[in-house]
Amino acid sequence: MPTMKYARLIVVMLGLFLVAAYGQAGKTGKKEFTFKGKVEKVDEKAKVLTVANENVPGWMNAMTMSYAVDNEDVLKKLKAGDQITAKVYEGDFKVLHNVQIAPPANTADKKDAPKK
Repeated sequence: MPTMKYARLIVVMLGLFLVAAYGQAGKTGKKEFTFKGKVEKVDEKAKVLTVANENVPGWMNAMTMSYAVDNEDVLKKLKAGDQITAKVYEGDFKVLHNVQIAPPANTADKKDAPKK
């Protein structure tokens, strides 16, 4: 009888491994795009951002839309007016991944400008 218990345990563990492997393959198998936009609204209660995004060729045209985020902690750091970058994936038009606040565009111009 103990052999039967071990056999069942092995079958269950193998099944869990296959489910986990399939889930990982699904994530990495989708094409990744860089998303850029301006935060219009942060709604911590609904756990979404409203963003006016730039055109992302092959993924979505420029538009203003609400998005969920993969890490809700970012909602506490963002405010309306922030420029952001994120990762988005083919076929998923609802979730922004790895959201980062982008530095203001004019900061780079000032740094590179010759001193007078």
